[in-house]
Amino acid sequence: MQKIILFYKFVPVADPETVMFWQRNLCERLNLKGRIIISENGINGTLGGQIENIKMYIRDMNKHPLFKKIQYKWSDGNADDFPKLSVKVRKELVTLAPDEQFNVFNSTKGLKPKQWHEYIDKHPDVVILDARNDYESEIGAFKGKNVIKPKIKNFRDIKSELDKLPKDQPILTYCTGDVRCEYLSAYMKHKGFDEVYHLDGGIVKYGEEYRDSGHWEGKCFVFDERLNIAFSNKSKDIGICVHCDNQTSNHINCEDKSCNRLVLACVDCATKTNNCEQHSSVMV
Repeated sequence: MQKIILFYKFVPVADPETVMFWQRNLCERLNLKGRIIISENGINGTLGGQIENIKMYIRDMNKHPLFKKIQYKWSDGNADDFPKLSVKVRKELVTLAPDEQFNVFNSTKGLKPKQWHEYIDKHPDVVILDARNDYESEIGAFKGKNVIKPKIKNFRDIKSELDKLPKDQPILTYCTGDVRCEYLSAYMKHKGFDEVYHLDGGIVKYGEEYRDSGHWEGKCFVFDERLNIAFSNKSKDIGICVHCDNQTSNHINCEDKSCNRLVLACVDCATKTNNCEQHSSVMV
């Protein structure tokens, strides 16, 4: 049986290149596929493979002085959900502010899923900032009176959204597995925000605990061949097909080479055209 794990850790890494070669050799030996990014600030990865091999990977990680006590998020899937194994060194674990100096290890408090859930219960007017891209949030998001879903295609563009937010009020921020929102919380602290909380473990951990009975609605976008995951058989399709306006969570890439845009197309429409609404010559 196979599974997929999602993980990260912010920790000073003196020699990212050496860690990269170790990670590549370890994953190849265990027949794991996926993506791993290493920087001077830590590690961020998603891997798929046989459960026993993943457990061996985790055991080796726990033996390393830098990578002990990582929180691993498990989900259904397999190695074939990734085209290959990619292990790279980058300047940032997630690209946000490569030209700015700030302490990435000085993140704000993370709220466990139960704490997050109860905070929203007690403070229904709290500002909730989605730290993901718009094509992610269109199929699933937290519900609330003041949920902000930025119209961005890249995480680094979320900086422009911060200028619109109050610095003297509590703000909750979340993402898929917590790496982006923890990183963002450190950046927001650097920018003078007084009270920012990120969802510890991200949407995935919240979904494990509350499924579809909490403040989450829809499905969770993931960056592999699955494209999304549901937390129960009650998960709703809240995205809108670009062709017929029916509700869907099905993404396709426009086949037009000048476009390649990721758009929502329901299964019925996707059987008739593999293009977006602008480049489709088929009436659907």
